[in-house]
Amino acid sequence: MNALRAGRWLAAIPMAALAIATVYPLVFTANVAMKTRHEYVLDRFAPAEGLRWDAFATAWASADMGRYLANSLIVVGGAVALLLLFGSMAGFALSQLRFRGSRALYLACLAALFIPFQVIMVPLARTMGQAGLVDTYPGLILAYTAQFLPFTVFLMTSYYSGIPAEIVDAARIDGNSAYGVYGRIMLPLGRPALLSVGILNALFCWNDVLIALLLMPSAEHRTLMVGVTSLRGQYSADIPTFAGGVLIAALPVLVLYLCFQRQIATGVTAGSTKG
Repeated sequence: MNALRAGRWLAAIPMAALAIATVYPLVFTANVAMKTRHEYVLDRFAPAEGLRWDAFATAWASADMGRYLANSLIVVGGAVALLLLFGSMAGFALSQLRFRGSRALYLACLAALFIPFQVIMVPLARTMGQAGLVDTYPGLILAYTAQFLPFTVFLMTSYYSGIPAEIVDAARIDGNSAYGVYGRIMLPLGRPALLSVGILNALFCWNDVLIALLLMPSAEHRTLMVGVTSLRGQYSADIPTFAGGVLIAALPVLVLYLCFQRQIATGVTAGSTKG
């Protein structure tokens, strides 16, 4: 019993250290945002003398973060919708439909996961420019879809591979076509994985800076994360305002994760046992 308790304490120590390392930057940023410029210059690590919301109001109003937030919602919503549609259809086809080249296609999707975006950055920018999709919502939505589709296909294929083939065979015997099996059987059964992959892709797209900066150069179409990076230059001497902008950009992600953390863990691990 003593050995078991000692083992638990040994496991708890690194987990507690990891939790502190994760939470501390958020607490530090919130504390800085509550300070005045004078307080920050005197001691950046000392607790704020009071709760001040001036930094948040200044960042929201002067940096046009309302427009950036709307741009991010449009782009992330469109990209996640396409990713769920194409990813679930591809996952169903690769896991349950046997056709020539399916294995090679699945391996190609896995290989695409290891290609850094920097490798395809220049060809992507040229292609989008030739197609007239630079500085447009559809262009960034399609770029996000292409970038994160291999991950989505991998996760959905792994999840659907764990569904017994007898269920699919029974649906076909009942007269369902491949589209019927997908719509009536696989989509309802795949809700946990669809929820998890949708949230993860939303986080990926929301936190992206490089792709959005490359394909949305004008200030009018900036996403929220790109807008926050511009605050660093605009308020280089006013760190509390910059910290307030960072927290505004991070708040939707934090709320999303706190509300769906259990579904994320359940959906990801549900498809990890078979693939």
